[in-house]
Amino acid sequence: MKVFVVAMECEAAAVSRNFADVREEMCFGRKVVRGTIGGEETAMVVAGVGKANAASAVQLAIGTLGAGTVLNAGVAGGLNPSMRAGELYQVSKAVEYDFDLSKVNNTSIGVPDERNTPFFGIAPAGSWQSAVVATGDRFTDDENDFAFLRSEFGATVRDMELGAIAHAAFRAGVPVYSLKAITNVAGKGLMTSQYAENLPVCLERLSVAIPEFFAAAVECGNGR
Repeated sequence: MKVFVVAMECEAAAVSRNFADVREEMCFGRKVVRGTIGGEETAMVVAGVGKANAASAVQLAIGTLGAGTVLNAGVAGGLNPSMRAGELYQVSKAVEYDFDLSKVNNTSIGVPDERNTPFFGIAPAGSWQSAVVATGDRFTDDENDFAFLRSEFGATVRDMELGAIAHAAFRAGVPVYSLKAITNVAGKGLMTSQYAENLPVCLERLSVAIPEFFAAAVECGNGR
């Protein structure tokens, strides 16, 4: 079964609008929504914001709900000034930029102890533009942060969950697909102000795209 893992209630509402036969329950303190999309059984775990929430929600999705595929859909910040608010991107890879064992392992920033690369691959699904996501447990307006993420990782999008989702799914051998709607763009004003202004439109565009995103993930999964 394909299971969505999303951070916020507003993102969950955008996704679940596309569910038929909706049932809600609580599982280990988290909301779980079950239903179908295009006749395919699916479910969603509402994780909460941040990496610890994201990773533990993936474990719930896989270990309790039996997810064979994890889907992530949500809003995020754009790091490339050419991006526009409201645009949708499918993710090709993700990195946890605030993980650093470089002083111990002589590795680059972001490389987990059990790996030799900072990047976790995200499976492609659909025809949207591709993005590299940098994930960390903070939301800032600091241009120095943006420049670091671009130069160190080639990141074009920043969020607070996907790297941890991909990390947890990797350990379980489960593929991840991710679709992001851009709420704010570096260099175009305060990120926090842009986020508040653009969130409703981004959630609507994300919701409209969910059936296509889900169908693409199903098709890609069937082709493996």
